[in-house]
Amino acid sequence: MFAVARLQLTISSEVVVVVVVVVVLVVVVVVVVIVVVVVLVVVVLVVVAAAIVVVVEVEVVAIVAVVVVAIVVVVAIVVIIVVVVVAAALVVVEEEVVAIIVVAIEVLIVVVVVVVVVAAAAVIVVVVVVVVAVVVVIIVVVTVEVVVVVVVVVVVVVEVDGGGGGVLLLEKINNIKGYN
Repeated sequence: MFAVARLQLTISSEVVVVVVVVVVLVVVVVVVVIVVVVVLVVVVLVVVAAAIVVVVEVEVVAIVAVVVVAIVVVVAIVVIIVVVVVAAALVVVEEEVVAIIVVAIEVLIVVVVVVVVVAAAAVIVVVVVVVVAVVVVIIVVVTVEVVVVVVVVVVVVVEVDGGGGGVLLLEKINNIKGYN
C-alpha cells in the first residue's frame, strides 16, 4: 500500500514538473519574441532615420542592422538551448535541484525583462532622435529656401535697377501696373 501511495506521489510531482517546464517554456518563448520584435523595430527606426537625415551612409546602416539581428539570433538560440537543457534536467533531477533550477529560470526571465525594458527605452530614444533630426532638417531646408529667395530677389533688383537704389525697379513695376 505504501508503494502505491509513493508511486502516486511520484507521478503527481512529475506532472507538476512538466507543468512548470511548459509554463517556463511559454514564458521564455514570449519574452524572446518580444525581444526580437523590439530589436527589429529599433533596426527599422535606424534605417528610417538614416534615410530621412541622410547623414549615416547606407553601408553603415546595413552593417548595424546585420550586427543587431545577429545578436538577437544568438541570444534567442542561447535562451532556447538553456530552456531545453533545463527542461531535460527537470524531468530527471530531484526536487531540491528543481527548485534551484526554477529560481535560476526566474532570474533569467527577470534579466530578459530588464533587457526588453532597456530596448523599449532605446526605441523611444531613437524615435525622439528621429523626430529631432527631421525637425532640424526641415528648419535647415526652410532656412536655405528663404536665403535662396532673398538672394534671387537681390540679384533681380540689382540686374533690373543697375544698383540705383530701387528707383528704376519701382518705375518698371509702376509701368507694368499702368500707373505711368
